[in-house]
Amino acid sequence: MIRISLTVFCLLTALTNYAQTLNQKASGYRGIWYFIGPTKNEYAYKYSGGLGTYPANHYPFSVYASAVNRTFFCYGGVTDSSSRDLCHMVGYYDHKTGLVSRPTLLLKKGTDDAHDNPVIQLDEQGYVWVFSTSHGTERPSFIHRSRKPYDISQFESIPATRLDNKGQRIPFDNFSYLQTYYQPGQGFLNLMTHYDRDVLVYGANKPRRTISFITSPDGTTWSAWQDLAIIEEGHYQTSGQWKNKVGSAFNYHPNTKVGAGLDYRTNVYYVETDDFGKTWHTAGGESLKLPLAEVNNPALVKDYKSLGLNVYISDVNYDGAGRPIILYITSKGPEPGPANGPFGWHIAHWTGSQWGIYDVTQSDHNYDMGSLYVEGNIWRIIGPAEAGPQPYGTGGNLVLLESRDGGKSWKSAKAITASTVRNQTYPRRPVAVHPDFYAFWADGNARQPSASFLYFCNQAGDVFQLPAVMKADLEKPIPVKKK
Repeated sequence: MIRISLTVFCLLTALTNYAQTLNQKASGYRGIWYFIGPTKNEYAYKYSGGLGTYPANHYPFSVYASAVNRTFFCYGGVTDSSSRDLCHMVGYYDHKTGLVSRPTLLLKKGTDDAHDNPVIQLDEQGYVWVFSTSHGTERPSFIHRSRKPYDISQFESIPATRLDNKGQRIPFDNFSYLQTYYQPGQGFLNLMTHYDRDVLVYGANKPRRTISFITSPDGTTWSAWQDLAIIEEGHYQTSGQWKNKVGSAFNYHPNTKVGAGLDYRTNVYYVETDDFGKTWHTAGGESLKLPLAEVNNPALVKDYKSLGLNVYISDVNYDGAGRPIILYITSKGPEPGPANGPFGWHIAHWTGSQWGIYDVTQSDHNYDMGSLYVEGNIWRIIGPAEAGPQPYGTGGNLVLLESRDGGKSWKSAKAITASTVRNQTYPRRPVAVHPDFYAFWADGNARQPSASFLYFCNQAGDVFQLPAVMKADLEKPIPVKKK
């Protein structure tokens, strides 16, 4: 029997009250518009736009459940297009009827920061889990579970606890950049970030972004978090799953005396586990002692620091043999605009004996995130590889790219979007992806605040808008014709 102290109980109660689980039906699908880093030039912001499915370090935003033939999804939304109050929304697409549900407004997060966007997962009984992240330590995080399997009408707040470094149970109420994976019979393995201050090394005002993992058999009682890497000023990680394997690809922030280290992210690293986090190793099977603390270590995939290039990791997937494939973008620096181009898209593929590094395409922004699909000998990428109506802004027009030679060469196979009025951003690949709900994303003006709408496409490239205003609880998505 788990004993929780009165102090912990009071903290959990306070957090639950703060969350105010709303379980209300929203009027329709509208995404959050968000910006960061005003540039005071023609590009307006370091990045901005419709960021309801942002960032690449959150996963998944959608999960296909074959038992009910539905894709469940979540996103960062608003109640109307004039609002900047981030709401965590949940919906589903019914593949049998072709109808989409009215979204459930789970909670209002108390911020306009899209870094607090939720992620979604289903357990083996069909319960829908929503993890409400936070950007750093200023706001709490929350976990919710549907009251019934495969149902989004009502959620309950989960008073989760974790072990601290003294073996005591404390609230599990803060996590950033979360990626959640579920393994039947074992439970959840979540990758996350926590923020540390190492005064001796980095100074009191420079928190390190420490990437970690944490496990739970039931989503309520969690282990202590265990750090994966603590190199200099920290990391951003993006991950993927293949059967019982979970792998993390990450960069690192060099320790800089001038400027913000987080903007100068570089190198590509990769680690994986196939025993639910008990041991970690390289793609080639070399055992690793964690946390990794040195810039040069066995998990290094590619040294980009020596080339003076920034690295932004988009996605991780696996070939038919379970060998990792990493999709990422490189540039000359963090500021938007052509001066830091080319913004090169690359694939790193573990061939069984070494990492093959291949060029894919180029785009016009550091945050032009794409998703990678592996279907037999056909590899596909959906991403904003074409400039949109706000060039050199976040996103653009979505393109389907294909490779039939293991990622060595790529060609543009189809335009997904064209002649749009807002840039298309962060197309996300569902877990157990169904061909009828193949990618999920939002749009938004990359220069100024705007409305943001939500979309999905099928494998053939047909695009559908989720209705911004709904009169019924189930409605048809709106086909989007290419002009």
